[in-house]
Amino acid sequence: MLCIGWSQAVSSLSSVAARETAQALRTLAQAARGVSASTKEPQAAAAMLDSAQCVMEGSAMLIHEAHQALVHPGDAESQQRLAQVAKAVSHSLNNCVNCLPGQKDVDMALRSIGEASKKLLVDILPPCSKAFQEAQSDLNHTAAELNHSAGEVVHSSRGSSSQLATASGKFSQDFDEFLDAGIEMAGHTQSKDDQIQVIGNLKNISMASSKLLLAAKSLSVDPGAANAKNLLAVAARAVTESINQLITLCTQQAAGQKECDNALRELEAVRGLLDNPNEPVNELSYFECIESVMENSKVLGESMAGISQHCKTGDVVAFGESVGVASKALCGLTEAAGQASYLVGVSDPNSQSGHEGLVDPIQFAKAHQAIQMACYNLVDPASSPSQILSAATIVAKHTSALCNACRLASSKTSNPVARRQFVQSAKEVANTTANLVKTIKASDGDFSEDNRNRCRVATTPLLEAVENLSTFANNPEFASIPAQISYEGSAAQEPIVRSARSMLDSSSYLLETARSLVLNPKDPPTWSILAGHSRTVSDSIKSLITSIRDKAPGQRECDYSIDNINKCIRDIDQASLAAVGQTLPCRDDISMEALQEQLTSSVQEIGHLIDPVSTTARGEAAQLGHKVTQLARYFDPLIVASMGLASKLHNHQQQMTILDQSKTLSESALQMLYAAKEGGGNPKACHTHDAISEAAQLMKEAVDDIMVTLNEAASEGGMVGGMVESIAEAMGRVKNLFINIHQMTKSITCPEELGGLASQVTVDYGQLAHQGRLAAATAEPEEVGYQIKTRVHELGHGCIYMVQKAGALQLSPTDSFSKRELIECARAVTEKVSLVLSALQAGNKGTQACITAASAVSGIIADLDTTIMFASAGTLSPENEESFADHRESILKTAKALVEDTKLLVAGAASSQEKLAQAAQSSAKTITQLTEVVKLGATSMGSEDPETQVVLINAVRDVAKALAELISATKCAAGKPADDSSMYQLKSAAKVMVTNVTSLLKTVKAVEDEATRGTRALEATIECIKQELTVFRSKDVPDKCNTPEEFIRMTKGITIATAKAVAAGNSAQQEDVIATANLSRKAISDMLTSCKQAACHPEVAEELRSKALQYGSECTVGYINLLEQVLQVLHRPMPEQKQQLALHSKHVAACVTELVQTAEAMKGSECVDPEDPTVIAETELLGAAASIEAAAKKLEQLKPRAKPKQADESLDFEEQILEAAKSIAAATSALVKSASAAQRELVAQGKVGSNLANAVDDGQWSQGLISAARMVATATSSLCEAANASVQGQASEEKLISSAKQVAASTAQLLVACKVKADQDSEAMKRLQAAGNAVKRASDNLVKAAQKAAFDKTEVDSVVVKTKFVGGIAQIIAAQEEMLRKERELEEARKKLAQIRQQQYKFLPSELREDEG
Repeated sequence: MLCIGWSQAVSSLSSVAARETAQALRTLAQAARGVSASTKEPQAAAAMLDSAQCVMEGSAMLIHEAHQALVHPGDAESQQRLAQVAKAVSHSLNNCVNCLPGQKDVDMALRSIGEASKKLLVDILPPCSKAFQEAQSDLNHTAAELNHSAGEVVHSSRGSSSQLATASGKFSQDFDEFLDAGIEMAGHTQSKDDQIQVIGNLKNISMASSKLLLAAKSLSVDPGAANAKNLLAVAARAVTESINQLITLCTQQAAGQKECDNALRELEAVRGLLDNPNEPVNELSYFECIESVMENSKVLGESMAGISQHCKTGDVVAFGESVGVASKALCGLTEAAGQASYLVGVSDPNSQSGHEGLVDPIQFAKAHQAIQMACYNLVDPASSPSQILSAATIVAKHTSALCNACRLASSKTSNPVARRQFVQSAKEVANTTANLVKTIKASDGDFSEDNRNRCRVATTPLLEAVENLSTFANNPEFASIPAQISYEGSAAQEPIVRSARSMLDSSSYLLETARSLVLNPKDPPTWSILAGHSRTVSDSIKSLITSIRDKAPGQRECDYSIDNINKCIRDIDQASLAAVGQTLPCRDDISMEALQEQLTSSVQEIGHLIDPVSTTARGEAAQLGHKVTQLARYFDPLIVASMGLASKLHNHQQQMTILDQSKTLSESALQMLYAAKEGGGNPKACHTHDAISEAAQLMKEAVDDIMVTLNEAASEGGMVGGMVESIAEAMGRVKNLFINIHQMTKSITCPEELGGLASQVTVDYGQLAHQGRLAAATAEPEEVGYQIKTRVHELGHGCIYMVQKAGALQLSPTDSFSKRELIECARAVTEKVSLVLSALQAGNKGTQACITAASAVSGIIADLDTTIMFASAGTLSPENEESFADHRESILKTAKALVEDTKLLVAGAASSQEKLAQAAQSSAKTITQLTEVVKLGATSMGSEDPETQVVLINAVRDVAKALAELISATKCAAGKPADDSSMYQLKSAAKVMVTNVTSLLKTVKAVEDEATRGTRALEATIECIKQELTVFRSKDVPDKCNTPEEFIRMTKGITIATAKAVAAGNSAQQEDVIATANLSRKAISDMLTSCKQAACHPEVAEELRSKALQYGSECTVGYINLLEQVLQVLHRPMPEQKQQLALHSKHVAACVTELVQTAEAMKGSECVDPEDPTVIAETELLGAAASIEAAAKKLEQLKPRAKPKQADESLDFEEQILEAAKSIAAATSALVKSASAAQRELVAQGKVGSNLANAVDDGQWSQGLISAARMVATATSSLCEAANASVQGQASEEKLISSAKQVAASTAQLLVACKVKADQDSEAMKRLQAAGNAVKRASDNLVKAAQKAAFDKTEVDSVVVKTKFVGGIAQIIAAQEEMLRKERELEEARKKLAQIRQQQYKFLPSELREDEG
C-alpha cells in the first residue's frame, strides 16, 4: 500500500498505510517474542528474533523511502530505491514466516522435491534395473502412497505444526520414491515420444506437488484466510489427477485394475470436501444439489449394476468403463453433498453467510498454473509444433480470462488505487501476451533453437506479469469472507456429511472387491461381499437423499415462524373479544404517541421484508431462513403495540379497526409463510410461485390498509405525467442538498460561512419537497410513494435541527459542545438523505434497470470488438474437435428468445416500472447468452477462415448495438403518452432490432454454405451501412469532436474499400466478397463517425458543416449503390453489370474528393498540412527553442533569482559558470527562434514548399534544418547539465569545456542549414547571424572561465617530493608511467572523436556536407 500510495501520489493513502504498517509491526514484534519464547530449540528461537528484526529494520527504511518518494514524486531514483526496499521487506517477511514451527519442514520438503525433480532434466535416462512387471508394480504402489500422503498433508494443515512437519516430510519421501519408479518406468517405454510424454507427466506431478505444499503452508500460517481450504483441495485434486494421467499412460495391468486404482485415488481426493464444510464447493443452489444427487445416484446405480454384470460375463473393457462412470458419479455425489451441507449450515439464522470477494483466487490460481505449464511447453525442445500451437492457445485463453476478471474487478471496486492497479496489470498481461503471440507467429512454423530462445525471452515478462497480478489479486482486501457456521448449523450438517462419508467408504470397499472379482469371477464368497457393499452404498445414498431433503434450508425456521404468528393471532383474538366487551385494559406505562410510532415502525419493516421473503421463497433457499425469521420477529411488537394503541383509543370503531387490520396483516403473513415453506426457495417449483405472489400481494394490501389508518394525512393527489423526470429531478435536488450539508460540516472551523450555507440548505429542501411530492404522487407501487413522502418529511425535521444548531454555533463560535451537536445533526441528515435517495431509486426501478442493462450491452459490444480483432488476426481457434453445427441450434434458439424479450421491452415502456425492470434484465441476460454461443460458433469454424468468423461476430454485434439503442429508447419513452415523439423512436428502434436479429438468423443459416455466405455477408453489410447512415443523418450531437486531419485520414479507408469492392465484383469469388463486406463495414463506419465529429467542431462554420454532412451522406449512398451493384453481379455475372462497377466507383471517388476538399477548408488559413516537410521543420525548431528555454529555467533555479548581469572576472568560478551557461541558453533560444523565422520567410517567398518539382529537395533541406535544430537543443541541454554538475562538484571542467564547444559546433551547422536557400540580406538572416554570434561569444566566455579554473586548480595543486633516493626514483617512474598512460588515452580519444564525426557526416543532408567541404 505504501508503494501504491507513492506511485499514485496519494499522500493520504500513504499516511494511512504507514500507520497500519506501524501497528502491524508492533503486533509482529509481540508475536515473534511469543513464538521464540515457546520454541524449545535455542537456534530456532534466535532465527525467529533475527528475522523479525530484519523485518523491522527493512520496514523503517521502507517508510523513510516512501516519505522521500512523496517529497520528490518525479524522481526515478526514489522509485527504484523504494521498489528495492519493498522487495527486501517482502523477502524478510517470507523468511520470518519460514521460521515458524512446521514451516521449515515444509520448505525442506519443497527443496527435496526440487532436488529430486532435477533427475528429469537429464538428456539420457539411466538404464533399467527392474523387469517391466516389477517396475509397474512399484509405480502403482508408490502412486498409492503418494496419493495417501497428499491426503495426510491436507489433513495435517488444519492441525498442529508438528503434524504438518511429519506429513510434509513423509510426502517428500514418497514423492522421491514415486519419481524413481516413474523414471524406471520411462526407461521401459518403446518409443522416444512415449518417453517424452512420461517425463512430461512426471514434471506435471512435480509442479502439482510443490503447489500442494505451498497451499498447505499458507493454510497453516493463516487458517482463516479466505478460500485457503478450497485452494488446498484444488491442489490435492491436481496431484491425484496428474498421478492418474501417468498411471493411465504407462501401466499395462490386467484389464479393469487400472480403472479401479484411478477411481480409488479420485475418491480419496474428494473426501476432504466433507471436512468442515464452511465454504461453497461450487455454484449449485440447494435444489440443484438435490437434482445432482438424484441424477448421479441413478448413474451410480446403473454403473454398479454394470460392474456386477460385466464381472459375470468377463467383459473387462466394459467393466473398466463402468468403473470410470461410477467414479465420476461418486465424485459428483460428494461435491453435491458438500455444497448442500454448506448451504444447510449457512442458512441457519444464527450463522453468518459469507460474502463473495472481488476476485476468485481459485480462478487466478488455475490460470496461473495453466499459463506456467503452457509456457514451459512452449520452450521445451521436445515439444512438437502442434503442442506449441496448443500451448499458445492455452496461454491466450487464460490470459484473456484474467484480463476479463481484472476488468470486472475494476468495475466492482470503489478503491481508485485498486482500480488503476487492476487495469494496469491487465494491460501488462495483454501486452506481454500479444508480444508472445507475435513472436510465435514470426517463427512461421520453424521452431528452431533460435526461435525457441526468442519464445523463451518473450515468456519471461508474461510470467512476471501474471505472477504480479496473482500476487496483487491475493490481497486479503479482495478476498471473499467465509461463512461463520453456528453450532446449530453444524449440527444440521452432520447427517448429510455422515451419509456422504458412509457412501465413500462403502464405495471404496466395493471397488476393491470388484477389482479382485474381475480377475476371479468364480469366487462365491467375494460375490457375497460385493453384494453386501452394494447394499451399503445404496442405503447410504438413500440416507443422503433423505438427509438433504429433511434439512432443506428454511423449513425449520418457517415452522418456528408459523407457530409464532399463530400465537400472535390468538393474542389479537383475545384482545378483540375484550374490546367487544369493553374490558380491554388500558396501558398507562407508555404514551399513545410512542405506541403509534412503534406500530408504524413495525408495519413499515414488515412491508420492507415482503419482497425479500417472496424472492427467497422463489429461488434463494439459503436466505429463506434468515428472511422468514426477520419477518416473524416484528409481529410480537406489532401485536403488543396494536393492543396498547387500541386500549388508549376511546372510539370503539377505531379500536376494532386497528385490531382487525393487525389480525388481517398477521393472517396474510401466515399465508405467506405457508406458501414460502412449500416453495422452499426452489426456482423450479413453479406451481408454488403463483401462491407466493398472491400471498405477497395480500400482505402489501394489508400493510397499505393499516398505514392509511395510522397516517390520517393522506397522499396529496393529482397524477402528473413524466414520472421518470420527476423522480430524476428530485434525486438531483437530494444530491445538491447532500453537497451543501457536507460544506456545512467543513465550515465548522469558519462559523461566519454557516449563515449562507444554512440559507442554501433551506432553499434546496424547499425545492426537494416540491419535487418529492410530485415523485411520491407518480411513483408506483403506492408504498414507494409513501416511503418517499415519509422520508422527505423526516429529512425536513433533520434539516430544522441542523439549521438551529448552526445558528447556535454562530452565536458562540468557540463552543465545542455546539460544534459537536452540529456534527451529529449533519451526520443524521446525511443518513436521511441516503434514505430519500434509496426510496427515489426504488420508484425508478425500471429506468435504473435500463441503465444497468445498457451498460452491460456496451461491455458486450466492446468484448465483441476485441473478439473481432482476435479473429482478424487468425488466433480464434477451437479448443476441441467441435463443428459449427454443434452450436447452430443454440444460436437460433437464443436469438428467438431475444425477439420475445424485445417485445416485452417495448411493452414495458408503457407498463409498470417492475415489468420494465424485468424486461430490461431479461434482455441483457439473453444478449449475453447469444453473444457467448455465437462466439463459440465462430470459434468452432477454425482460424483457417477468419473472414467468415468476422462476418458471424459482426452479425451478433449488430444485434447488440441495436439492443443498446432499443434500451436507450425504452428508457426515454418510459411513462410517456402514446403520441409522444419518444414512442415513435422506440418503435423505430424495435424495427431495427428485429431486422438485425433476422439478419443474424440468415447469416447463421448461410455461414456453412460456401456458395452463398459471401452474398449473405454483403447483404448484412449493406443493411448495417444504411443503419449507420440513419444515425449519421440524425440531429444527435457526437460526444467528442475530431480534427480535419483525422477526418482526411479516415477517408483513405474508403478508397481502399472501393478498390476492394470493384475487384470482388470482377472476380465474383465468395472469399473476396466476404473480405469486402468486412472492410466496407469498418471503413464507412469510421468515415461517418469522424465526419460528424469533425463537422460538429465549434470552430467550423455552418456552411462547411452542412457541406461535410452532405458529402458524407452522398459518399455513403454512392458506396451503398456500389455494393448493391456487386450484389447484382453475384446474382447475374453479366459483362454489362460489371461495367457498371467502374461508374459507381468513380462516383464514390468524386465524393471522397469533395470530402477531402471540405476537410481542407475546415483547417482554415492558419492550419497547415501536417505531412509538409517545411511545417515539420518549423515545429521542430519551435520545439527545440522550448527545450532550450526549459533548460535555462532549470539553470536559474540553481540559486536565488537575481538581476541579470554579465559574466566578468570579478565573480567566483561557480557564479561565472552559471552566468555563462545562462547566457548560452538565452542565446541559443534566440538562435533557434530566428531560424524558425527565417524558415517561415523562405516559405512566404515561395523558395520552399510551393514548387512541386522541388518537393524532394525541400524535404531534404527540411530534414537538415530539423537535424541541426535538434543538435542545438541537445547540446544546450548537455551544457546545462554539465554546468549544474560542475557547480555541485560532480563534474570536471573538461566536460564543461567539451559541452560548450559542442554548442558552438551545432550552432554553426544550424547557420549553414539556414543559409542554403536564404537571402543573405534579409532581415531574418541578419537576426539569425546576430543570434549565432551571441551563442559563439557566450560559448567562448564559458570555455575561457572553465580553462582558467582548471589552470588555477593546477597551480594550487602542489607536489610533495620525497627526499630519499629510492623513493624519489620510484616517484619519477610513477609520474612517467602516468604521463605515458594519459598520452595513450588522449590519442585513443582523438581517434574515437574522428570516427564519430565520420559516422555523423554520412547522415548529414547534402547541403551541410557540401558547405562544410
